[in-house]
Amino acid sequence: MNGNVKRHGNNHHEVQLDHGALHVFASDELFSAFDAKVYEMADNNLRIPRNVYMGYTPDVHVGVGTCIGTTAVWRARDGFVSPSIVGVDIGCGMRVHLTPLHKRDIQDPAVRRQLIEAIERYVPTNERTNSHYADIDIMEVVKHGLRGLPDKYVLDARWLTHVEEATFKFDHAFLSELPAKIRKNAHGQLGTLGSGNHFIELQTLELAEEARSTAEQWGLFDGQAVVMIHSGSRAWGAMLGREFTKSLKETMHLWGIENPDPNLIYAPAVSQEGKTYFNLMYSALNFAVANRHMIAFGVRQALKDVFGEDFELPVLYDLMHNYALKEFHRNEAMIVHRKGATRALPPGHFMNAPAYKSTGHPALIPGSMGTSSYIMVGREAGAKNFYSICHGAGRARSRRATKELVTVDQFAQSLKVGTEDEILVNHRSLAAILDECPQAYKDVDQIIDSVTGAGLAEVVAKCKPMAAIKGI
Repeated sequence: MNGNVKRHGNNHHEVQLDHGALHVFASDELFSAFDAKVYEMADNNLRIPRNVYMGYTPDVHVGVGTCIGTTAVWRARDGFVSPSIVGVDIGCGMRVHLTPLHKRDIQDPAVRRQLIEAIERYVPTNERTNSHYADIDIMEVVKHGLRGLPDKYVLDARWLTHVEEATFKFDHAFLSELPAKIRKNAHGQLGTLGSGNHFIELQTLELAEEARSTAEQWGLFDGQAVVMIHSGSRAWGAMLGREFTKSLKETMHLWGIENPDPNLIYAPAVSQEGKTYFNLMYSALNFAVANRHMIAFGVRQALKDVFGEDFELPVLYDLMHNYALKEFHRNEAMIVHRKGATRALPPGHFMNAPAYKSTGHPALIPGSMGTSSYIMVGREAGAKNFYSICHGAGRARSRRATKELVTVDQFAQSLKVGTEDEILVNHRSLAAILDECPQAYKDVDQIIDSVTGAGLAEVVAKCKPMAAIKGI
């Protein structure tokens, strides 16, 4: 790494690169282990004019054009928007639902296997299987988000209010610029899981003693069984991202704009190209929040099949970690890009959903399959990173390298296969999902310790996996 490093208290390093300052929130151990490529990518990002701020969370790792784990900010009046800093899976994020169940209620492997099979009946996990919700007009969904769903799928007010946004508002006229193939390919995908690192997990909670009051206000209790969902905007966001990466790359060439990284694409936010991308990106955010909603609807139906028709599944929260949002910071309108970064607002912050104004909202951080996930809450000190924290453990090695270095037996050991504490998965062959094994990721506990040590957020509950459902 080239550049001077300043320390700003615990786990906060400011790295001066050739084109600007990069703020890194990580323990000394994690900071010292970062690959030089993450700094090279940061410096390329900092070449985009008039950058206000750029930060990395401790789960940072190399991505396409921009690292996953990036917060990058420009002023709305003269700044830039970048599809590369948003990422291809626009609106990818997390959702947690609460149950009245205790760990002992799902401890029996036979019960957990029954739950997995029931969920798979309602939530397609195979890329070639279509949605069960043919009566939903996806154009209404991309225009209006959760408010574009038929009433029968909105079970109570919490399913609309306990979310980062129920509807991301934008100018629908921009939808006319979408290629027809995007609508065609996204048709039939609402309520489907997707592959890669997306999942549905049955977990049980261990509350953090120092945050017990907050946990109880949120309806959490020790040993509680919860459902965590990780998915995004599926083909709608993926194809939109690819289309605009291609078109903006051609526009940048016409403008004479160059960057050492050809995969780093951006445009002035007030340009026609910037406005088009911004508006259509919001359509993908609407698809993403509705997709997780419909996955949860399917999970609810599955749990009713197992535990009876009176069973309910109240939502705790839904939020995203791949987007660019117009937010108000430092008394000014800003464009805040979060690529693999989670917004974590503190108690009292005006951007909190009304239900969480007094406590701060739940920040949902997945671990890797076989390790714990976390429910956190932001703290005032998070302002120094524009209220962004990690979005997970962060990959430690590529999918190819994982398959070369990790055996199926090692994967099985990490899932405690054959023991009473086995974490059940929906795949009979672990080889099919070997690239998602815990050994592919960093130590999530070290990541969380870095975030709490930097004062960005604190842990409310640790979520221990009992069963995992992965797509292929």
